[in-house]
Amino acid sequence: MSLEFKPIWADSLGAKSFSTLVKTPDVVVLIDPGVAIMHGSFPAPPELKAEWVEIGYEKIVEASKRAQVVVITHYHYDHFTDFDEVLYRNKVILAKSPNEYINDSQRGRALRFYSKLFALKNVTLEEVMEEPIEKEYSHPLEELPHASTVDYGDYSARKRELLEKGFKWFKGRVDKWNSYKRIPEHEGEVFKLFFADGREFSYGSTLIRFTKPLFHGIEYSRVGWVIGVVVEYKDRKLLYSSDVNGPIIEDYADWIIREEPNIILLDGPATYTLGYMLNQINLRRAVENIKRIIRETSPQVILLDHHLPREPKYVERLSDVYELAEREGVKVMTVAEYFGETPVVLRKWS
Repeated sequence: MSLEFKPIWADSLGAKSFSTLVKTPDVVVLIDPGVAIMHGSFPAPPELKAEWVEIGYEKIVEASKRAQVVVITHYHYDHFTDFDEVLYRNKVILAKSPNEYINDSQRGRALRFYSKLFALKNVTLEEVMEEPIEKEYSHPLEELPHASTVDYGDYSARKRELLEKGFKWFKGRVDKWNSYKRIPEHEGEVFKLFFADGREFSYGSTLIRFTKPLFHGIEYSRVGWVIGVVVEYKDRKLLYSSDVNGPIIEDYADWIIREEPNIILLDGPATYTLGYMLNQINLRRAVENIKRIIRETSPQVILLDHHLPREPKYVERLSDVYELAEREGVKVMTVAEYFGETPVVLRKWS
């Protein structure tokens, strides 16, 4: 056996999720054990949407029984479950830090989650919280040299304005992070908890590597930050993008290309928010970045799912991507198609 993977649940199967099981001879890793119901405009009956959440959750719980390591890339409910003891007891938990590079809503979810996790040890979170640490943070755009060179044409002035506003928002976040009491890591018999941002962990010949915090979508996305994951065993490599929304940001596509993974689990742009949270410029950025990934890597498969198959026009809106993949002989498909099924959003429910 080398590196094997199995998607557990994903948006194309009817509920918001991108949960994945990765297995090597050394370790079994469950990435993002979360599932959430589809939005109201998703074209399926409410009772089916609820049923798909239940099915997805049952499959995630079953998969967790095989895993020694559980990864949480951020604190949205389609990426982690709050709370099920089966998922986390006796596990090594490699999680996005809840103490920095986090927005208010995810911080609140993290506090509730870790309160329940530490309760497994019969202690309260308040008993173990650590004092705040004053830190300096570099300018986020210093980490994005490629994106900073993009020419937006007539949109350039507006883009500069948005980046300036975003940086002011970021500085406000820094003040909060420096004031937070800190949730600690933990090594005990009931669970082990490590905050994984920018770190790597080895299990025999298997390496699990994490990115530094990445924007959840565009620069200064108010939705927060995520961490991407690479699981590597000898000459096999799986990359899990988490929620980079395309990627929209060019430097995140550069990261994927540099890794040259055999298997890519790539979340797509949220086309169902087009005209609301996603504009045409950022959609084009995402499309061009996915095309670069297809041209410049040679993966066994790209599972392009999560966010993307939430509305029926996604194939049309990413037609350039699918046409290029066919010409290049690269398998690009949803999780449903990987299992030989039609994505739920493309089925007829009338």
